[in-house]
Amino acid sequence: MKGRENEILELLTEQKRVEVTVLAEKLGVSQVTVRKDLDALESKGIIRREHGYAVLRSSDDINGRIAYHYETKRLIAAKANELIHDGETIMIESGSCCALLSEELVGSKRDVTIITNSAFIAGYVRFRAEAKVILLGGIYQNESQVMVGPMVKQCAGNFCVDKLFIGTDGYTAQIGFTNSDHLRAQAVRDMAPQAEQVIVLTESGKFIRHGVVPLQLTDRIKTVITDTNIPNEIQRNLEKQGVTVLTVPHNN
Repeated sequence: MKGRENEILELLTEQKRVEVTVLAEKLGVSQVTVRKDLDALESKGIIRREHGYAVLRSSDDINGRIAYHYETKRLIAAKANELIHDGETIMIESGSCCALLSEELVGSKRDVTIITNSAFIAGYVRFRAEAKVILLGGIYQNESQVMVGPMVKQCAGNFCVDKLFIGTDGYTAQIGFTNSDHLRAQAVRDMAPQAEQVIVLTESGKFIRHGVVPLQLTDRIKTVITDTNIPNEIQRNLEKQGVTVLTVPHNN
């Protein structure tokens, strides 16, 4: 994504709705140029256009969640991409950082296959000719655009990979990483045994909140990739448990 598009998303994260004329002035470019950038963002479903305005999608929608603190999430995805090699087959669960990883991956690696339960991720990279995606079967959740239910476990059981990348809705020192949806949490648990290591991708804000469903993956999580705003105490606790914590700069 272009630097200007990143700046647009940061402005929209702050204000939610901005006039095209204001965006052009702040970015120092023409309105025609801004409209082209907005067209690109709208084609990805990240924003929507209204007459004379750009509007950020709801944070309840995964397209909207990608836009919130986009640059931090992009850096997390880029760091995760460094762990993947050409020719590798990996699993990716749903989430905004995970979606950005899939985009980063298909644009930089060769012959990599993504196994995912996320229909959103499959659609997010569908225009890239080099994208190779295996979509696990299951019950389709409309809002999160993921497959859940017992078929996920059956389908995932056909594969054995080195890495599973997952998102999270929160964390507590007592119970570890959590999710807000029972079925999604179970889908992650069902995918995890098929991977040698589980890698969590999350911005630091998730460490000061928690979901209601424990992921119960403490022994399988080997790496956490987040930003430098992770609380020091939580980082130390994770490292004491043998988890490698990789950080990227936090961008407001």
